[in-house]
Amino acid sequence: MKKTLLACTVAASFALPAFAQQQLTVVNFGGANANAQKKAYYEPYEKTGTKIIPVEYNGEQAKIKAMVETKKVSWDVVEVESPDVTRGCDEGLFEKIDWSKVGAKSDFQPAAVQECGVGIFVWSTVMAYNGEKVTDRPKNWADFWDLKKYPGKRGMRKGARYNLEFALMADGVKPADVYKVLATKEGAERAFKKLTELKPNIQWWEAGAQPPQFLVAGDVALTTVYNGRIDAANREGKNLKITWTGGIYDLDYWVIPKGTPNKEAALKFIAFASICARVTPRSASATTSLIRRQLARTPHDCSMPQAPAWTLHSVIPSGPSIASTISIRLIAAASRARR
Repeated sequence: MKKTLLACTVAASFALPAFAQQQLTVVNFGGANANAQKKAYYEPYEKTGTKIIPVEYNGEQAKIKAMVETKKVSWDVVEVESPDVTRGCDEGLFEKIDWSKVGAKSDFQPAAVQECGVGIFVWSTVMAYNGEKVTDRPKNWADFWDLKKYPGKRGMRKGARYNLEFALMADGVKPADVYKVLATKEGAERAFKKLTELKPNIQWWEAGAQPPQFLVAGDVALTTVYNGRIDAANREGKNLKITWTGGIYDLDYWVIPKGTPNKEAALKFIAFASICARVTPRSASATTSLIRRQLARTPHDCSMPQAPAWTLHSVIPSGPSIASTISIRLIAAASRARR
């Protein structure tokens, strides 16, 4: 899906004391995302004296819940998606963020500021296909549902998240009206009914690495995918294409599991990772522009490479957001392949 590093703040001096032998477990979604975070966050932070122990997962909130309920919390900082940061906060799974130790809320994009989470970056879920096998580019989600025009299976993320939105757009709902329709009982039923049309032809995926693999192997004709995974695959010589129309963008957040013994150290890491200096052109080129991401902090606070003017199309400001044609206002080079 999929993502420019989002967390940046105003340029300011920020000194962190070195913690001898201290370790901090930071959980991410793996893939090029993990590589980007290593270069932009982990390696610089380890110079302060704290060793970062990276852990990869697929967003299983049940693991966090089990740790919290058994009071055996071994994860200190976890990357989660926007629905999970809200749900986990409501369920008491995450610590409340002390924003006085992270940065001024006004320096962040509004959506990046949550009671229990700090926005990291924006990413996208889009439609993709193999350019070697599909020559007639699918233009929208109606094409994704058209099995006659594009024979073959469809790859979709297992579960309802984002698939219901795609189903409504395929059924003729305008992007600007999707969440209004989906908020009604009739709209939800309409989305599930449309999704059922594809059910016999769906090949579900759970990990972000799977959709590009499905496309390359010819297992599916079209698939939903985190945008950065396509970029990463193409850097390895593949010819995978993206249809941006009707793509959905969302934010990921840092959260701190409730009960971690390293709460203060976790806050310091998040604050450190939220400084603009963490995302410099140099660190960005080290991670490569794996995916396009939008900065989470206010853009003028960070000296970052920007997208050409022609990409500055409007996006719907309610999250997760849908653009009639997804575009990213800022392309920060330290972007990641999600996931």
